[in-house]
Amino acid sequence: MPHFVIECSKNILAQQPADVIMNIVYDAAASTGLFADNDIKVRINSYEQYRLGEGKDSFMHIFGSIMGGRTTAQKAALSSTIIQQLAPLFPDISFLSMNVADFDPATYSNKSLINPLNTEGNRHF
Repeated sequence: MPHFVIECSKNILAQQPADVIMNIVYDAAASTGLFADNDIKVRINSYEQYRLGEGKDSFMHIFGSIMGGRTTAQKAALSSTIIQQLAPLFPDISFLSMNVADFDPATYSNKSLINPLNTEGNRHF
C-alpha cells in the first residue's frame, strides 16, 4: 500500500521514459510522509487507442489507491504534490490529472494477512 497506477497516451512515453515518470510519482508520494517508502507501488500503462476532445492529443491520469484513514486534506496534498512534480515535464500535455481513493480496511486482503503464522493481522508480516 499505496498503489499508483498511471494511465497515459502512448505519445507521453515518447516525451519521457516510463521509469522517469514512475520515479517521479514514487518520490513525490514518499515526500509526503504518508507512507513507508518500501510500501509504495507504482506502475504505468500506455494506450495506443483512445479518444480525447477535439484538438487534444495526450493524457496522463494517476489513480492513487491508499488504505483508508487519511484526511481529505492529506489526500488533496498527495494529488497536488504528484501533479506539481510531473507538470514541468509535460508542458504541452492535453490532460494531466490524478485522484485518490481509499481501500476499505475491512475488505482489504493480501498475502501477509492470510499467512497462518500472522496471528496479529499485520499487513506487512
